[in-house]
Amino acid sequence: MSGSHDHTHPHHSHDHDHGDAERWKHDGIRVIPGNQLDSNVPSTAGMDRKAAINFARVGAQKLWAGTVTIRPDAKTGAHHHGHLESVIYVVKGKARMRWGEHLQFTAEAGPGDFIFVPPYVPHQEINASRDEVLECVLVRSDGEAVAINLDIEPVEKPETVLWVDPVHRDPAEKK
Repeated sequence: MSGSHDHTHPHHSHDHDHGDAERWKHDGIRVIPGNQLDSNVPSTAGMDRKAAINFARVGAQKLWAGTVTIRPDAKTGAHHHGHLESVIYVVKGKARMRWGEHLQFTAEAGPGDFIFVPPYVPHQEINASRDEVLECVLVRSDGEAVAINLDIEPVEKPETVLWVDPVHRDPAEKK
């Protein structure tokens, strides 16, 4: 970078009053230790979800973040997440995603890979390993849990262990 840059800001004083300091102390940055995630999140066989960042824990207004551990060979039914965007970061194991009107497209992701799920995209989430746990970090663009089950015959049938949680319902379950 060339040239000089003036770091003075005439409209911002560095002499903040005590009220601002207290506000920033309690409403500023939050670190959520990995061993203190909220496991008080409904989960069912095959899946263990834990919340790190949400409205209840830190006051997050526009996102949800946490971890998910999926048993070997677990699969969801076909669904989408409405208006939500989702990001999945694979920590351990191998994830397989199927998507499209007939779940005809497929991609796999391993440790260090990110998966982006756009709004309204029909998809199926799969632990691609028959013997290794899949561990991921999940971030959604809203704290709202949205999952719309679709009447699409999955290419990989969710028969071994369903990937079911408050967002991913059992496809056989009636509303």
